[in-house]
Amino acid sequence: MPLTGRQTIASMAVEMGGKVGIFPPTGNLPDDYVVPDWLFVDETANYYNTIDLDLTSLCPQVSIPHAVDNVTDITDLTGTKVDVVFLGTCTNGRHIDLVQAANILRGKRVAEGVRMIVTPASSREMAKAASDGSLTTLIEAGALITSPGCGMCMGRHNGTLGDGDVCLSTANRNFKGRMGAPTSKIYLASPSVAAATAVRGFITDPREL
Repeated sequence: MPLTGRQTIASMAVEMGGKVGIFPPTGNLPDDYVVPDWLFVDETANYYNTIDLDLTSLCPQVSIPHAVDNVTDITDLTGTKVDVVFLGTCTNGRHIDLVQAANILRGKRVAEGVRMIVTPASSREMAKAASDGSLTTLIEAGALITSPGCGMCMGRHNGTLGDGDVCLSTANRNFKGRMGAPTSKIYLASPSVAAATAVRGFITDPREL
């Protein structure tokens, strides 16, 4: 699993009932990343319980309004119409996320009647996506690119949801009223699901495209 994916899961551990989520550092790490000693696993440690998960066997998952842990297989929601697709923020607005979405949207258009809003996580991630053409691909598909940061995740600006709006978001929370009107609905999913949904106008398994 890439470092960006580990960051997202660790950040969301509290939603799974954990106090903290830690991934022992393995694989390629940034040259300037200093790993503290306490983060390394003690090879002689004993664990109360261990659970092995094959993440490759999972189909895309979607959180249903209005709770992050209210999760189901995407096949249970296929065809659910959306008004807004939101890609970005700290959870899924990194360069790799924007590239995933661009690869799906390349040569396609955002469905009529759907607003796709993209908010890169930071100026650095935005610059990377600009340099490799990913932002251009998203713009050509009909997406609106905003300044980097939180964007509409907190319901303050850049696409606040209106009454009855249905949004497929890659942000990290879908509580009632989180992104605007209390009557709006927020589904949470991956960047790939977001891009596929933007193309068709309803929740779509990206493996179908």
